[in-house]
Amino acid sequence: MSKEDPYSDSQLASMGLDRATLPKHVAIIMDGNGRWAQKRGLPRIEGHRRGVTSVRNIVEEASRLGLQQVTLYAFSSENWKRPRRELTLLMHLLRQYLVEERREIQRQGLRFRVIGNLAGLDPMIQQEIQTTETLSAQNSGMTLCLAVNYGARQEITDAVRQIVNAALQGQIKVDSITEETIASHLTTAGMPDPDMVIRTASEFRVSNFLLWQISYAELWVSDKHWPEFREEDFRTALRDYRKRDRRFGGLNPGASG
Repeated sequence: MSKEDPYSDSQLASMGLDRATLPKHVAIIMDGNGRWAQKRGLPRIEGHRRGVTSVRNIVEEASRLGLQQVTLYAFSSENWKRPRRELTLLMHLLRQYLVEERREIQRQGLRFRVIGNLAGLDPMIQQEIQTTETLSAQNSGMTLCLAVNYGARQEITDAVRQIVNAALQGQIKVDSITEETIASHLTTAGMPDPDMVIRTASEFRVSNFLLWQISYAELWVSDKHWPEFREEDFRTALRDYRKRDRRFGGLNPGASG
């Protein structure tokens, strides 16, 4: 990532975009790293390495576009089922990213957050996460959120446990529990829900990702694998989002059904 000025309204218009209709929060399921590498006769980890380039490009582009947040599904709680060697290399790559991108995150003025079961990660990785989160906490730019060792069902389960414990201790009345109560106990508390979910590699599923938060998000699937996903692909998704009719379960004025 390099420090770039935000796009002007005229630049956005030349891309077929409009500031008023851009999503505030885009969540991305970065899929296809291993398959991209295997198709080229490369080790699967090489696909993950190349995927970091896509992360840099898309995060920078989202920042220039003026998005409020990008959340990247970096490592799911189910990914521990992968071969030990691949897991070791993935964790090394994650730590390397946290260290090497820290200066650029600061230059971009990004706020860095990580959601997921961080206690299940190597202590050194936990420390790198904490360092970057602390250093970037006062930044005023876009929020870059990584979902690491994350699973939405477990997140919701943990939230229910916290609420039940609070109710048993008399801190919450059962009749007063609302959707806002649940949302406030999720790891994404204080973040806006995603307006759009992008998934690469032609896969049409959400894979236990932000199940509560994406209830009304627009879905967009790319046939490109994540290592080859670039800025113009991202803009194509946003142009499609601009055409979507977001009713949130209701009807637009004048609609008959």
